[in-house]
Amino acid sequence: MNRHRPRKRFGQHFLHDANVIDRLVAAISPRPGDHLIEIGPGEGVLTAPVLEKAGALTVIELDRDLAAILSERLGQPKGLEVVQADVLKVDFTELAFGRPLRIIGNLPYNISTPILFHLLEAQADIVDMHFMLQKEVVDRMVAAPGSRQYGRLSVMAAFHCDMTRLFTVPPGAFRPPPKVDSAIVRLVPNPLTDEDRALLPVFAEVTRRAFGQRRKTLRNSLKGLVDGARIEAAGIDPGARAETLSVEQFRKLAEEVEGDGLTGEWVNG
Repeated sequence: MNRHRPRKRFGQHFLHDANVIDRLVAAISPRPGDHLIEIGPGEGVLTAPVLEKAGALTVIELDRDLAAILSERLGQPKGLEVVQADVLKVDFTELAFGRPLRIIGNLPYNISTPILFHLLEAQADIVDMHFMLQKEVVDRMVAAPGSRQYGRLSVMAAFHCDMTRLFTVPPGAFRPPPKVDSAIVRLVPNPLTDEDRALLPVFAEVTRRAFGQRRKTLRNSLKGLVDGARIEAAGIDPGARAETLSVEQFRKLAEEVEGDGLTGEWVNG
């Protein structure tokens, strides 16, 4: 079957390197009985070996042309379900239907972060996720406090997941080659308590403001949200900058803000 012409508007870069595919399948370690979802199967180079090992796989593909021919391209395999849809509009909790999900995919780099946070809305139904992402994004996700890459994405992702960068993938592994290196990351969602979920909007606002102007101290960046005395009450120096704080310290700041009894008006503003 003819190769599909990659479409720039969908951010399509098709993986073709057999060694990378083998390493990715080994990292995923699909097993019979897994409830596996693949996002953006493209030409099915990951779909086929994962389906062979798991026996069943649901794929979500935005490109109508690719979705229409994927099953035929792979020889009409049993156990393959093709869903033509925008992943950002898919309800993963509904898709789980009481069976924990394992999610894999080569995410479009232009919307990878929105996809990640959409998935995390259903994290209680997700066992793990293995994604190919732009290396710079993975570096930011797994960055430690004090590093140049550490930022809001690092903090928010760590609140939700344990993350492991597995290996880097060069541009030549794709058709067409992207202009950046890629990396494989494993995300294992943390079990969130009701308290965690209630705190999350405040936590998100604190991190948004703290990293909004990185060179400002917390005393200045969080002005109007929490004062210096309350920052000190959380055991944190008001003169510190956001990039020096751990996830747990951001949580303590959020708890101080929540303790002030502030409403969600500023969260939505």
